[in-house]
Amino acid sequence: MSTTSLKKKNKFPLGFYICSTTFSFERAAYYSSKYLIYMFLTASMITGGLGIEKGQAAIMQSNLVAWTYLSPIIGGWISDRWIGARYTIPIGMLIMGAGYYVGSIADSASMVNLMIVLVVIGTAFFKGNVSAVNGQLFNNQEDLDSAFSVQYSFVNAGAFIGTTAVGVLYLETFAKNGVLGFSQCFLIAAILCVIGAVWFVFGWRFLGDAGKRPFKEGIVAEKVEKTKHKRLTRSEKKKVWAIILISVFSIVFWVFWYLTYLAVYDYGAVFVDMNVGGYNVPLAWFDSLNSLVCIALGPVLAALWIKLSKRPKGDMSLFKKTGLGLIFLGLAFLTLVGAEISRGVGAADTVKTSIVWIIAFGVLLSLGEMLFSPLGNSFVSKYAPKRALGVLMGVWTVATFIAGLGYGYIYKFTLQFDMIKVYSIIPVILFVAAALLFVFDKKLSTLVEEDDSVEISK
Repeated sequence: MSTTSLKKKNKFPLGFYICSTTFSFERAAYYSSKYLIYMFLTASMITGGLGIEKGQAAIMQSNLVAWTYLSPIIGGWISDRWIGARYTIPIGMLIMGAGYYVGSIADSASMVNLMIVLVVIGTAFFKGNVSAVNGQLFNNQEDLDSAFSVQYSFVNAGAFIGTTAVGVLYLETFAKNGVLGFSQCFLIAAILCVIGAVWFVFGWRFLGDAGKRPFKEGIVAEKVEKTKHKRLTRSEKKKVWAIILISVFSIVFWVFWYLTYLAVYDYGAVFVDMNVGGYNVPLAWFDSLNSLVCIALGPVLAALWIKLSKRPKGDMSLFKKTGLGLIFLGLAFLTLVGAEISRGVGAADTVKTSIVWIIAFGVLLSLGEMLFSPLGNSFVSKYAPKRALGVLMGVWTVATFIAGLGYGYIYKFTLQFDMIKVYSIIPVILFVAAALLFVFDKKLSTLVEEDDSVEISK
């Protein structure tokens, strides 16, 4: 019996919240560590860091970001064919916990690299599979855009808690005699992963049959009628191509999304007045702003997608929603142009612009992210052939891997040019990509339509 029998009218099933809160634990650990790893590597040894050159530290951090978006393809492949995702998810969290523990005792770059490897392996079993299990909890595919928008709020709740807390914990709470609290913060990340694993196992009872068996078998009880070597139908192949195509646009989105952080940290540290009421706001809290806005927008956008889906012509296509995400990201970059104009283009760093520009930047960036990222999970859950669900969830995340691996090099290239030129050109690229999605929306939408002719498999 499907878990959706547990779902009451207009409510998500309890298993949905089990998966989403598990994601919160993992994201709190990941995002706090993602920020902390760079600070730990570059801090002087006398303050408890490793004193590594910033370029090397940036590459190590980008490896953490990039490979945690590629490895889920392997984990998805395992869950597609051999092991139910409900079993791989807690295993992945425990491996990640082991990685963060290594970070808590690290005294060399090699140990930090070992931490990165363990976190990447753990993420392979975790990320993608959680979203895939959540997608199996719904019979009505029209609920998925709404559900994944809400899930994204849980993701960002974890990220918000992690990034907000870590800035205070390592600088103040755990700092002693000039030594910063890197070790204790990595240990907390490890503990969060262990708690998340235990919580998810506790919640198995609320998942029904979702994730019990490999995804190729669908949602089944213990009796399974296995089908081997069944070829994809023409309709399924078109849907696979649609997923690949939208993943290509995802690369464009995430390359520039990651650039926003380098842009803000670089620009904000020098040209923005971060003092509010006598308190110097940490730039690290830009991450928290992003998470907070995403948390707030999740339920709002979920309600919007439900309302649009009830229209006679149905919901807006994912291709148009993706286009809107690209537009808002482009507008975010334009706020940096506005910030520079407001203080005087090329003025000395003694002339500061208002923090309001950074806040506007974060809001627009987050709105673009919420229009783009959670809907990709929904799109894959809706249209991926069930025997390739885990892998195609991974394909969606591999776009982020490519972006994560390349954004540092792209940012280094942009440093050769005037900031005002770079932040004027980037929006143009994003707007052109968005225009292509709007212009060809009808043609692209035919890729996910069911064929009138039914292909009979023998």
